[in-house]
Amino acid sequence: MLLSKKNEAAELQGLAVYIHWPFCKFKCHYCDFNSHVREQVEHKDWAAAYLRELRHYRDLTGPRQIESIFFGGGTPSLMEPATVEAVINAVHDLWGVPQGTEVTLEANPTSTEAGKLKGFKSAGVNRVSLGVQSLRDADLKQLTRQHSAAEGLAAVKTAASVFDRYSFDIIYARPDQTVESWKEELAEALQYARGHMSLYQLTIEEGTKFHTLHERGELTVPDGDMGAAFYEATQDMMQAAGMPAYEVSNHARPGDESRHNMVYWRYGDYAGIGPGAHGRLTIDGVKQATRAHRAPELWMERVNRHGHGAHDMETVEAAGRGREMLMMGLRLMEGVDLLKFQNEAQKHFSAFVNAKRLTMLVEEELLEVSPSRLTATPKGRQRLNAVLGYLLSGQE
Repeated sequence: MLLSKKNEAAELQGLAVYIHWPFCKFKCHYCDFNSHVREQVEHKDWAAAYLRELRHYRDLTGPRQIESIFFGGGTPSLMEPATVEAVINAVHDLWGVPQGTEVTLEANPTSTEAGKLKGFKSAGVNRVSLGVQSLRDADLKQLTRQHSAAEGLAAVKTAASVFDRYSFDIIYARPDQTVESWKEELAEALQYARGHMSLYQLTIEEGTKFHTLHERGELTVPDGDMGAAFYEATQDMMQAAGMPAYEVSNHARPGDESRHNMVYWRYGDYAGIGPGAHGRLTIDGVKQATRAHRAPELWMERVNRHGHGAHDMETVEAAGRGREMLMMGLRLMEGVDLLKFQNEAQKHFSAFVNAKRLTMLVEEELLEVSPSRLTATPKGRQRLNAVLGYLLSGQE
């Protein structure tokens, strides 16, 4: 079947594939992700369900070039390597996976899961992202993590011995943490980093146990000014270490950025597979939003009945595409490509936003505008939610 020119353009822009594994051994008290604790999981059934939903999305997208595969969660390192291998092989059979394509799996650094890393590499994974979260045992306990600092570092060392590319996460601005103690911890963490680190400021999300404790006054986190001090110290240290921020919370040596996440931030196409997974797909020249049922059992039942566990697709209109592109792209140091923005939003950027508000944000040195690109300054990225709220609320 011949593709239309619009579909040819979609094919050229590539496709990322996200696989959501929804299960964890324990639900951390700060976590608001779609994760669930189950005593038993039938891995063969889950492998079969993933393959069925992948075939559904292949029917929707037609031929595309795969840019990346990402296993997120939940705790994907609880998957059996055979399940991971089956998914990777299915993506290859359905679309084709070019040699060297980034295939990432998120892992928790307990000794049992870290020991599986060689199995995941044999399955086709070539990059892991480890949820270390802290190098301090007391803080790990407060975060309700199920590993020790020693186990976290051991997992990083194992990853370094198995994979050429790996990353690990750390949460900062934790309760009772000081900027000086964080700088000491980050300096220690940098000794084990190779090319990428994700450094997240702790946020209190609704629906979590931390939120309940925070509302009761039983949990306090650094205020806005202190949070800014944490952020600035982090940027300075990572810049000096040769791993500058390329996104608000992600740092890498040049060339070692997460290729999968760059697809999101550059507003590319991605297929979301598994419970609660979201996607954005260009089909017949129209951007469609996909969203799967969140409950694992309901998703599985829908896959067995219909071949997929998704809600009905929703068309993302031009104005929505413009808003989404700004919200994602301004997180990046490179900012937003305004030619691509015009193609998505169907109007020039200057006609999309309120000119007075844009001028004010530029004068306050929060945004920078050139004929080809809109970029948030370091000051603007630090206040990005407020910047976006102001810019988009005045949209013309």
